[in-house]
Amino acid sequence: MTARGLYIPAIPTNNHLPPFTSKSPLFPPPFSHHHRFSATTLTRSSLTDQPQTLSAKSHLLTLISDQERGLKTQSNPQKLSQIIQAIDAVAEIGRGTTTTDDSLSATWRMLWTTEKEQLYIIKNASVFGTKAGDVLQAIDVQNKTLNNVITFPPDGVFFVRSTIEIASSQRVNFRFTSAVLRGKNWELPLPPFGQGWFESLYLDNEIRVVKDIRGDYLVVERAPYSWKE
Repeated sequence: MTARGLYIPAIPTNNHLPPFTSKSPLFPPPFSHHHRFSATTLTRSSLTDQPQTLSAKSHLLTLISDQERGLKTQSNPQKLSQIIQAIDAVAEIGRGTTTTDDSLSATWRMLWTTEKEQLYIIKNASVFGTKAGDVLQAIDVQNKTLNNVITFPPDGVFFVRSTIEIASSQRVNFRFTSAVLRGKNWELPLPPFGQGWFESLYLDNEIRVVKDIRGDYLVVERAPYSWKE
């Protein structure tokens, strides 16, 4: 996203995170123009019924399945190129659809990303006697809220609150409002800053494919639970 949103100060225990900076946690590049669909004839339910969609979606999910949420992709340019091509194909199928309606409201669990700050936390959490659990986005379109969440089982969580505004059929503008680092019996408020946008280029009943203002990529699935503060 535009600003380098968050700065987490050093916390002198073995159960907390190192200092890190983060722009916005959210995110696919220009896509081709080979297959066009009219928004009036293409619905989200029909997307998942089409062999082309199922094939493109399955290919993308297969490519990212062994990438440890993006950690392995960081050192593999060839794999990154393949995943980007697969994202382009899925995004082209989603062209012309609306992805900013109530179907965007959900708890989304990260499958893969290029977002360096999130990957840094996932990679280094074990050094501090913990591990990163689910990485989530909890979005509520009606209430215009978004929480970006990194969990640290069993009791830790870091989350950033944002307000959102629908900008177009696929774009959402956001602004950070606050952040919290929380353990079992303690809570540390943090002062985030920054704003930006993200576009959900493809969305169905199972997954969502996103790009953000920085050109980062994100693939998420609908989590089997709803995250609440």
